[in-house]
Amino acid sequence: MRSRVARLTCVVVAWIALGGAAFFTFQSEKQFAEMRTAARSFDVHAREAADAFADLRASQQAYVAAGQGAAFWMPKVAATLDTATSAIASLRQSATSAATRSALDEASRTIAEFGAIDERARDYIKTEQQLMAADVVFTEGAETALTAARQVETARLAEHEALEASEAARRKQEALAMAGAAAFAALMILLLAPGGRIDADATDPVAAPGSGWLTEAARSAGGPVALGDELSARASAGSPMPATAVPSRPAGPVLKAAAQLCTDFGRVSDLEELRALVARAADVMDASGLVVWLGDAAGGDLRPVIAHGYSNQVLARMPAVPRSANNAAAAAYRAGQLQIVLARPGSASGAVAAPLLSSAGCIGTLSAEIRGGGEASDSVQALAAIFAAQLAGVLATTPEATEQRTVSR
Repeated sequence: MRSRVARLTCVVVAWIALGGAAFFTFQSEKQFAEMRTAARSFDVHAREAADAFADLRASQQAYVAAGQGAAFWMPKVAATLDTATSAIASLRQSATSAATRSALDEASRTIAEFGAIDERARDYIKTEQQLMAADVVFTEGAETALTAARQVETARLAEHEALEASEAARRKQEALAMAGAAAFAALMILLLAPGGRIDADATDPVAAPGSGWLTEAARSAGGPVALGDELSARASAGSPMPATAVPSRPAGPVLKAAAQLCTDFGRVSDLEELRALVARAADVMDASGLVVWLGDAAGGDLRPVIAHGYSNQVLARMPAVPRSANNAAAAAYRAGQLQIVLARPGSASGAVAAPLLSSAGCIGTLSAEIRGGGEASDSVQALAAIFAAQLAGVLATTPEATEQRTVSR
């Protein structure tokens, strides 16, 4: 893109996308603070209601206690009962979940039942039936007050669970917003790449130790061949690096396809859909073969979990790749950086290997064989990094992907 105005527009749009995601995250964090403040207030009022129930039980038992006067304790029970009823009503108004409101409705009914029990106990005392009054107070009254306290505690726990679920969902939205903004910014950067032809010698490839995927010889033999340190061997032998001219592809269709793929990666729900998206990613990158290798943040062996462009027989024989292996897939896994293997003149295609980076660390590698020397293209390298980022987000949260081995056609 040579137009200065267009390049400036891309930069501004990219910053707007990142700024919008940052503003959304800021607003979310502000809402989290308000929700946590409300939850603390709910806890305080819930404990006050529980204390009121304990006072109700003790005050009612004083009706029949030796040396106590019912004339003093009866008004106190009535006042405490009104306080508890008001506290539950206030809690229900501030409740945010259906489970909390349901528990508080049960507590309201229990309080009403306690009031009826208290009336019976008072009637027995007025008619001087102390034994009957004691039976009502120490059995029905005590149990009802305890039940009401348990129901309020249930409501408090339900409110906490609702808060945690709401916060988790909002955190996921924040992550999606930031990932979408980053992907969009990457696409804008891709638009800034100069058009025309790119010379492979002008790139700055990482000295990746071998290709780490299948060569033509491996395909014909029916098994994988892990190449050695191709670039280092060429340098030591004095062989020049290839300078294959790579024709640029029209940026518009590629960006549109990449943007749609990023959107679809965010909505993928099962492994079959993920396989189809990997095949589409290979087409966008003009890759003859593509393999998703999955390890873990602790550095476990890489294993092929999703692929495109290889037969099932070849994939079944593809071994695990240790983190210390001498190939590009393992190098990307170790370093967390894009690796490039340039094609030799008259040999198989070159390749790129992009790390799958999650919040816990690097969990795998996306490797792709690129036709016609396209591995030296900035756009192909950028697409590999974008698709690797999307796959990392999917595979880090999709246990099904880690339980399957090999795929595709």
